[in-house]
Amino acid sequence: MSRGLLVLIGVLALIAVVAFSLVGKYNSLVGLQEGVDGQWSNVENVYQRRADLIPNLVNTVKGYAAHESETLEAVIRARAEATKVTVEATPENLNDPAFLQRFQTAQEGLSGALSRLMVVVEKYPDLKANQNFLELQSQLEGTENRIAVERRRFNEMAQNYNTQTRRFPANVIAGMFGFDKRAYFEASEGAAKAPEVKF
Repeated sequence: MSRGLLVLIGVLALIAVVAFSLVGKYNSLVGLQEGVDGQWSNVENVYQRRADLIPNLVNTVKGYAAHESETLEAVIRARAEATKVTVEATPENLNDPAFLQRFQTAQEGLSGALSRLMVVVEKYPDLKANQNFLELQSQLEGTENRIAVERRRFNEMAQNYNTQTRRFPANVIAGMFGFDKRAYFEASEGAAKAPEVKF
């Protein structure tokens, strides 16, 4: 075999190895991106579960505390806003920290309205003893826990994806094919400070 043919075979083999490596990296990034998008669906799913529980909770409270309409209406408005922002969510929005902040702010508004509703409930012992209300409250608490878990998982997957898209040679492929950085859920303002309790 001539020396020129051996060099040609060597160059072709090197090109094939590099090409397969690049294809493997690309496919790996696609898998990570799909994982982040799938986890986002899980986040939306638990937020939707919470939104679905709220009308039943409001109707149950309304039966006992009809004159607390301002609080009930605040919960309904906050739910509508949170649902609207959820509908606007697309995989492209996950690259936008401003969108994720708007989403988080709307969800926090709903959480705040629900907290105020629970304070109102304390005034009505009959309502607190109502089995339907207790079940709804328990489901809501479980859903809030699921939200925290799914948000944490989303952040972990987004971090893994972001790390991979910044490493060489994946960063070259990420830049060529538009694998943009994904935003994270961040702690609410004031979440790092423990609430002050006075007796």
